[in-house]
Amino acid sequence: MQRSKALALILSFTLGAASVSANAATNASSTTPQQTVQVQQIRNATAKIDYAGKTFLIDPFLAKKGTYPGFEGTFNSKLRNPLIELPMPVKEVLKGVDAVIVSHTHLDHWDGGDHQFIPKAIPLFAQHEADAKLIRGQGYTNVRILGENTVFEGVQLTKVGGQHGTDAMYSKKPLAGALGEAMGIVFQAPRMKTVYVVGDTVWQSDVDQTLAKFKPDVIILNAGDARMIGYTGSIIMGKDDVLHAYQAMPNATIIATHMDAINHMTLSRKELKEHVKQHGIRDRVRIPADGEILKF
Repeated sequence: MQRSKALALILSFTLGAASVSANAATNASSTTPQQTVQVQQIRNATAKIDYAGKTFLIDPFLAKKGTYPGFEGTFNSKLRNPLIELPMPVKEVLKGVDAVIVSHTHLDHWDGGDHQFIPKAIPLFAQHEADAKLIRGQGYTNVRILGENTVFEGVQLTKVGGQHGTDAMYSKKPLAGALGEAMGIVFQAPRMKTVYVVGDTVWQSDVDQTLAKFKPDVIILNAGDARMIGYTGSIIMGKDDVLHAYQAMPNATIIATHMDAINHMTLSRKELKEHVKQHGIRDRVRIPADGEILKF
């Protein structure tokens, strides 16, 4: 009898200790501060994202000013791209990069076939096999498909959808083929803010679904309001979409980018800043200059 009581007492102490230990672990986890996310605007849609100890280079367009003709059939096609130089040497852009993500292979998001700046063996993520095949054909040897459950060294990368233009544009087969597909990317990791790189898309159901599912803390919008000649509407987002994002996600910070560097962008940073000021949304909207670093 005494032995049974002793055993019960020992079990009671053991379970109690385990409970205290579990509670302590839970409390420690809940009080562990989030790590910092760093986003550096480079030029156009090119950015460096430092996330969970890894550095990702997004949509590298690294050409010198005026290297390429303007995009045919778009606004201001007489201008040569890019309109401005990089804010830093290419070596500095690539410093510390662990992986490259190419949302789609339009020239202003990927010119890696025309230079030798990016190491050919670097991990490089593309949206589907067609883009991966093109990039492999340019000599890159570590090209991977970014899907709905991709993990890179502890960082969860999720491909999300979009539409690179209006329904009317996609109803025209030649134009629909030229616009093609373009993905967005969601970044997640323990103790990290969720980041949503929206990519080249207009605001449509895929964007709504992504916001509802992931509830991102940081939203990077390509907001240059790029225009085609002969069509109403944009092929990416614009100033009203920045306001829409602000209103749709009241706890998120919006970073507006993809302006002032390519011929068919019709929205400038200056104009967007005025729009943001007029609507009183400067508290959560960032419009970084090229080279500027933001931390969250």
